Amino acid sequence: MRLLAAFPDRVLSCTSDGLRTVFTGDVQCLDAGPLGVYCGTADGVYRQSDGDPGEWTRVAAVGDVTAVAVDDSGVWAGTEPSAVYRAPDGETFAECSGLTGLPSSDDWAFPPRPSTHHVRWVEPTGERLYVAVEAGALVRSPDNGETWRDRVSSGPYDTHSMATHGDRSALAYSAAGDGFYVTADGGDSWRTAEAGLDRTYCWSVACDPGDPERVLVSAADGPRRAHNAGTASSAVFRRDGSDADWERCDDLPGPNGLLAASLAATGDGEAVAATNRGLYETTDWGASWTELDAEWPAALESERPRGLAVA
Repeated sequence: MRLLAAFPDRVLSCTSDGLRTVFTGDVQCLDAGPLGVYCGTADGVYRQSDGDPGEWTRVAAVGDVTAVAVDDSGVWAGTEPSAVYRAPDGETFAECSGLTGLPSSDDWAFPPRPSTHHVRWVEPTGERLYVAVEAGALVRSPDNGETWRDRVSSGPYDTHSMATHGDRSALAYSAAGDGFYVTADGGDSWRTAEAGLDRTYCWSVACDPGDPERVLVSAADGPRRAHNAGTASSAVFRRDGSDADWERCDDLPGPNGLLAASLAATGDGEAVAATNRGLYETTDWGASWTELDAEWPAALESERPRGLAVA
């Protein structure tokens, strides 16, 4: 297994041989899937070479890429200003029109820069495509971006990441600035699920491949606690089923000094967490965590991870 963790100025690769930087640039996001490893940057989408992890090729000059997703349907890229692009072959990207024609788009605005907004997350599934705009909407497409369905009143306003499960096509989780949300009907309706969370500015979510009801989430008290090294205070929580309360994962660093972690499932009951203090793994769905043996760069102790992928 090879882990790739994205930070603002680099992508790190972690293997049994140790930790090394494999990409440098203005990194925004990262994902891996059947078509390879892709990195979204301020000047487009880059793909990692199959032969050399240190070689990358820019495959799309579509502007400031703020979200990237890789699955069987192709490679998806979201940008600022908000737009969605798709490359079924992983190389040729075309814009999916109509996104900003939705009625709610007049309300979309990113609070630090209210004159603009961007796609924070793209979640493709076999049944539908979810697109989260920061901030203002979680929208859907039933036909790979041909047409769009606007946000629903019960849904999250500020989704930061999502998780879905192949065995439950209508189930989806949203880690949002306004809480943790669950839908069981493909996004037609949503409910919050926050019992046990002592902080509800949610950032990253992962779902257990072996059990769609088991979830991990990283959360803080607010954006400054999640993203600012001087005021950082966040934690990772686990939930063992839809009727269970959240429990804090105490084996990880923090909460004081811990920026919002990025999470990724690696197998049944197994996951990894990228933090500003290092990389951690669990084999019991967050009941215990072990730090990966890698010399952590001091420069990253004040940087929030931008993404985490398993190749």
